[in-house]
Amino acid sequence: MIPAILIIICMMWLPVALLNLGKGEAKGTGFVTGMVSALTIIGAFIQATAFNDSFLAGLLFVHGIFYGQVAYTLLSGTQDTKSLGNVSLTTALVSTIYMIIAFTGGPILEGGKVLIVKSNFLALACAGYAALTYMVFLNAYGLFSGKIIGVSLIIWVIVGLWIPAFWLLGAGSLPF
Repeated sequence: MIPAILIIICMMWLPVALLNLGKGEAKGTGFVTGMVSALTIIGAFIQATAFNDSFLAGLLFVHGIFYGQVAYTLLSGTQDTKSLGNVSLTTALVSTIYMIIAFTGGPILEGGKVLIVKSNFLALACAGYAALTYMVFLNAYGLFSGKIIGVSLIIWVIVGLWIPAFWLLGAGSLPF
């Protein structure tokens, strides 16, 4: 399920990146972003229930809601983007927590069972997600360039979405 969701998310990130670089228009990009938001949230429910994975589902829920806020901002033409910034800050903080958990691994339960397996690549991906959403927060308050966000999103489509999605599909695991 996760590879499909990552591929779906790129359908939003690349258009938003191009919009930040002056290519495209807000309402069409907002529509696609809204679709990705809905599908990410649905995917999170499936991940939590069908795959019994509340860890990754939690990350998907937070990002899906953030994508919904991006969609609303783009579709409504909102000039004051501080609401987007505030949701972005919350998303960044959650991604930072996920980065730490992925880097250190979860607690070890009785019998040696590990609740959350350490994953350096997931930690790297969450670091990138956190960085991107901190950038959006700063941009919403007029403290960061949208063009840098656009370039960062394009880079992170490859590193944070395509590499893990297609690696999982082809190898069944993350790169490292």
